[in-house]
Amino acid sequence: MHVLGVVGAGATTLCERLASRLDGRVATIESLPSGDADADAPDAVDGAYGLTPAGNWVGTGSGYDIDELLDELAPQYDYALLSGFPEATLPTVALGGADAQNVVAEAPTLDDLDFDDLVETLDTVEPHITLESLVEQVKQDPRADYAGAIATFTGRVRAKDDEDDPRTTSLEFEKYDGVAESKMAAISEELTERDGVERVLMHHRVGVIEDGEDIVFVVVLAGHREEAFRTVEDGINRLKDEVPIFKKETTIEDQFWRHER
Repeated sequence: MHVLGVVGAGATTLCERLASRLDGRVATIESLPSGDADADAPDAVDGAYGLTPAGNWVGTGSGYDIDELLDELAPQYDYALLSGFPEATLPTVALGGADAQNVVAEAPTLDDLDFDDLVETLDTVEPHITLESLVEQVKQDPRADYAGAIATFTGRVRAKDDEDDPRTTSLEFEKYDGVAESKMAAISEELTERDGVERVLMHHRVGVIEDGEDIVFVVVLAGHREEAFRTVEDGINRLKDEVPIFKKETTIEDQFWRHER
């Protein structure tokens, strides 16, 4: 799921106009004043939803931050447009000089933006992908009728190797742009050519990832569990050995690039 934030005067209108230009399912998220979202929620429940016979729905609840909400939306949508979240680290359009953490485009007003350029920018930023969104993708694959197994691997930031090790607080990953994506795609295609394997998907996050968070996913759709398990293992091993991704480790005592150490 590709994600873009918009801040400044006209942010919500920009999201609405941009959504009409995108090819795929689009979700919008608007920052609301404190208390507005749960004003009508019953006291004893964590979430309340309304559903019409036509499938239209509304909902309200508590307990989400931005990342958790995006995780929830990722399996269902191709794009998410967020209005009014200047503190979020996601790629953001700043209107009228508004401040934001990660500005990828800015303009005095929304009418000064080139929407074609904005769509291109949105499609090239690092997508928000979860294990659940990849599993949902292989379930919808045309070859899913021939598959009786989905096997997955999730790699995460390990805080310690041994009890006495200094705690790792984060890892930072950088890809060799273009080459890393091409190599992962080639590995996926080669593994998909195996007998009994219908689809292989891989994703490796970049940027700073905190301890305990997910880093990399491998998902295999296969006819039977034997092919699925074997291909998942081969997939993550080849990704680690062949894909040019560089890792900086930050511990409570030190910071270093692992390939230099």
